[in-house]
Amino acid sequence: MNKLIIILLALSFTWSQGIAQELLCEVNVLSPKAQEENVAIYDVLKESIEEFMNNRKWTDDDYEFYERIECNIQITIDNAISQTQFAASIQIQSSRPVYNSDYKTPVFIANDNDFSFSFQPNTLIQFSLDQHRDNLSSVLGFYAYYILGMDYDSYSPLGGTDYFLKAQQVVSNCQNAGESGWRPSESDRNRYWLVENILGQTFSPLRDINYTYHRQGFDLMYNSADAIRTRIIADLNTLKSIHQIKPTSYNMQLFFIAKSDEILNLYRDAPESEKEQIKSLLMTIDPGNIPKYDRL
Repeated sequence: MNKLIIILLALSFTWSQGIAQELLCEVNVLSPKAQEENVAIYDVLKESIEEFMNNRKWTDDDYEFYERIECNIQITIDNAISQTQFAASIQIQSSRPVYNSDYKTPVFIANDNDFSFSFQPNTLIQFSLDQHRDNLSSVLGFYAYYILGMDYDSYSPLGGTDYFLKAQQVVSNCQNAGESGWRPSESDRNRYWLVENILGQTFSPLRDINYTYHRQGFDLMYNSADAIRTRIIADLNTLKSIHQIKPTSYNMQLFFIAKSDEILNLYRDAPESEKEQIKSLLMTIDPGNIPKYDRL
């Protein structure tokens, strides 16, 4: 074989291996208060975050391109403190495909308002699991591991534990950071409690349902929708224990932010008796969305 062809094949193989990382992340940076001359830095920020999220190897597993986890990050700049320092909010979403369909089911949606960071346009975002380098890389690393944990949990029971533990390590590294969002005393709806809760025994039903809802529920929907609706009611009943102990928990709220509309659509054409059953259950365990569920 021609030597040039061998080299090209080798380079092609290396390139194909390199792009098959775990995340397929689309980033948007909004800057409603930005002056026209400052907009360019936000385009560079978007590209840098996409490069960081999509080209870093986050696990030891091998991914095919089509297996990458689809996710979105939207950063809204609230205040440009200086040319390199920003106060913002960050919204994170991830989804997974439903077996034997074109449908993508939302797995994780969160809006984090405790997000201030520094960014130098000509500097790569660098992250280390062993130390807190800066708030931008730590926040992105935390949510990358949390997305992985949620995704792995949806395919196997407690499959995401290793990644939740890594997210927890990021939190531990940031306890002395100057920025907020990392410490238990600051809020009960921050990054600390998000991962602390998901690893706690009280919230084990929430992790269990992440698996049963997806792998034993929606992934089998093509087979028997009626049976799956019955199964999901039984699964949701297990969340009553969390509601009784932690009635306003952040993790439960995030679950229903991701799933409430999907559940409503699933039962919209169900028999009336089933509608009443799911409506009563949802109003109990997710009272924040009672007006929405009342439409059933």
